[in-house]
Amino acid sequence: MKMLLLPGDGIGPEVIDEARRIIAVLNTGHGLGLEVESAEIGGASIEAHGVPLAPHVLAQAKASHAVLMGAVGGPQWKDVAYHLRPEQGLLDLRKGLGLFANLRPAVCFGALADASSLKREVIEGLDILIVRELIGGVYFGEPRGIEELPDGTRRGFNTQSYSTGEIERVARTAFTLARQRQGRVCSVEKANVMESGVLWRETVTALHAAEFSDIELSHMYADNCAMQLVRHPRQFDVILTDNLFGDILSDEAAMLTGSLGMLPSAALGAPGQPGLFEPIHGSAPDIAGKGVANPCAAILSLAMALRYQLERPDLADLVEKAVSDCLADGYRTADLAGGPDTRQVGTQGMGEAIAARLAG
Repeated sequence: MKMLLLPGDGIGPEVIDEARRIIAVLNTGHGLGLEVESAEIGGASIEAHGVPLAPHVLAQAKASHAVLMGAVGGPQWKDVAYHLRPEQGLLDLRKGLGLFANLRPAVCFGALADASSLKREVIEGLDILIVRELIGGVYFGEPRGIEELPDGTRRGFNTQSYSTGEIERVARTAFTLARQRQGRVCSVEKANVMESGVLWRETVTALHAAEFSDIELSHMYADNCAMQLVRHPRQFDVILTDNLFGDILSDEAAMLTGSLGMLPSAALGAPGQPGLFEPIHGSAPDIAGKGVANPCAAILSLAMALRYQLERPDLADLVEKAVSDCLADGYRTADLAGGPDTRQVGTQGMGEAIAARLAG
């Protein structure tokens, strides 16, 4: 098996180094046998190749079983054209690999229940999976742009568009995953004001009736879902939603758990195609190079790759348990709430602690 590592920008290289440490332990001590390669994406690719995703790197990704990415972006590239920004490299990678389903779990580890801004009784035991459509909708719709109007003012515009096929494939993923969980899907859109939302609701309802009637299906408007995530988050099992709403709601759900530094993600396509796994915390340029970033999200993203792509759910369980055990033992990076029984560690310290538990 082969995995491509794309450290990227900001804290990306730091957290991917710790994921690499975990891979080494799994290779030597648990028979994983995973071959690792590295390449550039985002700003690092702009500096090396002049584009945010070079064609040969996309080819490397396609030839891999899975891709593990760190983060992209930084203030030094904020004034370049959109098609040359670091973030475009990530969008091009998702599109190039055909990754239409983004899986973003929001799990509250017991040791971190008090790190959330919500009360422990609201958040303890939280286990949500958000399934977000990833390569359609307003981020990719055409036409888009900024135009000059006759009166000298300007107008910016983007197109929100979905086809039946695009909705069905991501909904099928959500229903299938719900069968492995509590068997409940809440489909989220804005059918009250958007035609694309009407089609979304109709398509999801029809697919449910035809193929997944054993799953409990509910519908909710996106603004209400945002409110309910704060009010009563444990009512949700799987949330199915589009690209834009999924982007916003998954970040909200992430903060319910205490820190963006704890949240992994997976982007999946058709069976047999390599998936992309990445922490959702972004490049965090303000702390890059300081050795204080939380590597848990990157390590848990590796666990998702083991579970969903590399067919080693046994090792995924071990990695997740090692992370949980370290938190229970009081290990904390700077983003996590400390206390009298905790020990503050940096990026490397947390990675070493998790690796030690895996090594036994």
